[in-house]
Amino acid sequence: MPAISVVELHKSYGAVKAVDGVSFEVEDREIFGILGPNGAGKTTTLEIIETLREPDSGEITVGGMDVRKDARAIKELIGVQLQTTVFFDNLTVRETVDLFSSFYRNQVGTESLLELVSLEDKAGSMLDELSGGQHKRVSIALALVNDPRIVFLDEPTTGLDPQARRNIWEIVEQLRDRENTVVITTHYIEEAEYLCDRVAIMDHGRIIAMGSPDELIDRHSPESNISFRLEPLLSADLIAAIPGVSDVRSVNGGYEVTTLVPQETLIGIFKAAYDNGSTADDVSMKRATLEDVFLKITGRRIRQ
Repeated sequence: MPAISVVELHKSYGAVKAVDGVSFEVEDREIFGILGPNGAGKTTTLEIIETLREPDSGEITVGGMDVRKDARAIKELIGVQLQTTVFFDNLTVRETVDLFSSFYRNQVGTESLLELVSLEDKAGSMLDELSGGQHKRVSIALALVNDPRIVFLDEPTTGLDPQARRNIWEIVEQLRDRENTVVITTHYIEEAEYLCDRVAIMDHGRIIAMGSPDELIDRHSPESNISFRLEPLLSADLIAAIPGVSDVRSVNGGYEVTTLVPQETLIGIFKAAYDNGSTADDVSMKRATLEDVFLKITGRRIRQ
């Protein structure tokens, strides 16, 4: 049984179809990402699964339970970190975690939670004294107070600096080690590629592609780009004849080529240089990303 099953989910607000026939499954103990631009329908989808919002139609189960019939039981099973969390600023970090823990029958020790999110040294601090990244870590701690089997993280790193974002990634990796099922929404390409076992790419209320990051790239944008310089420069015709090269572009006094077989092409670049008395230098290779997949499918880049 999958941890989560969503079949033909629909949700509209007037004439706007926020979620338009979405279907997917999340396997037990996997990190599943929903990647897409702001306004794609990611948060609405999550809030329906979390029993926070009513669907117009569709079948949704969490841990085998129906979100319409078993909302209370599902709330005991899951942990939720919302995009925006409003705290009581006159409480300390420890008091806030204690308060939220009191809402559940199943509780995790406050000290172990603070250790998990690396806030032990801030336990006695008031919430209004914390940085943005520390606030996010508190909100994740609150999502874990009931030792949930399934954890939902909605845009957990939006607005954070690179170091704070990496801190959140480390927490998600610890959840993986604890064998939690995690569903994360994001519009950050590198976040989805780094953290997620599988990704659903969502746009305009629909899932337009789904699979592991490697599967999505291999399926929709398998090309690699190799850039290099040659001294002396060889002709573009010679470069185009290198095995695997499908496109050649002159870039900053060097070349950039596109290939489906990067290893063969790299060997061919050095062989062409050697055979023609040239030296290859500044060689770098860039594999496609999920951003390239989104661009290939939609014709535009992910907007924030």
